[in-house]
Amino acid sequence: MSAPKNALGAFLRARRGLVTPGQAGIPDTGVRRVPGLRREEVAMLAGISADYYLRLERGRDRNPSVQVLESIARVLRLDDEHLAHLLTLVSEGPPRRRPHWEAPPEGALKLLDSLVHPAFIENRYFDVLASNALARAVSPRLVAGRNQLRDLFLEPAEQALHPDWATVTECFIANLRQAAGKDVDDPRFLALTGELSAASTRFRALWARHEVRGQRGTPLRLAHPRVGELTVNRERLAISGTEGLMLVVYHPDAGSVDADKLALLASADLPTPDARRPAALA
Repeated sequence: MSAPKNALGAFLRARRGLVTPGQAGIPDTGVRRVPGLRREEVAMLAGISADYYLRLERGRDRNPSVQVLESIARVLRLDDEHLAHLLTLVSEGPPRRRPHWEAPPEGALKLLDSLVHPAFIENRYFDVLASNALARAVSPRLVAGRNQLRDLFLEPAEQALHPDWATVTECFIANLRQAAGKDVDDPRFLALTGELSAASTRFRALWARHEVRGQRGTPLRLAHPRVGELTVNRERLAISGTEGLMLVVYHPDAGSVDADKLALLASADLPTPDARRPAALA
């Protein structure tokens, strides 16, 4: 997959396609060749000329004012995270290159091993860099060197693990888009999105929406083949001194049935790979 030459235009086109005339408070008249709002309708509602808005979508003007972008964001019903992403797309200077792969600090690995809950370390591409034994008991695919997006979209066993698979995939894709920002020509990013776009219709549909959202602590339902359904709290904690590495911890509510099921997994003699240490990624 090649990087879009006009990331701003791609974002604006995708987002205006998601807003109906009724949502924008205007009559739905005439035949619409594409879903959502027309360019001239966005321009009218934002208080700018249709010609200027067209130049923005076509990449002929890459320096709109914050006021113009905020007006467009209001029309397109963008929340704060989508507005921040929009501002990133027009920020001055090239994107800051970050390493494709970075080994977690030794202190983070020691912490990982000491945790009594399932935990692993991931980067901004959702590559698993290291994991503890209980994480691998929850999912044998949570091992260093694997990619969670590939598994979510391409591995039936991982899909079966997530009863709320549709919601989970939406969350992951929105976070990937946010993590990429305007660095859309990053070779690792292009390879991953290209592979998944070719292999998964679900990925293509979600990617085309240009949703942007950060991941937050949230309950996560799992359908485990050994202990049945359980719900854990998923927390992502930034690892200081790294380029966006996160420690992800699955922890149950204290005293819950879910805690008992995790304890059963922890005590079971499960054959899991020794994948605590990070492995080089393709």
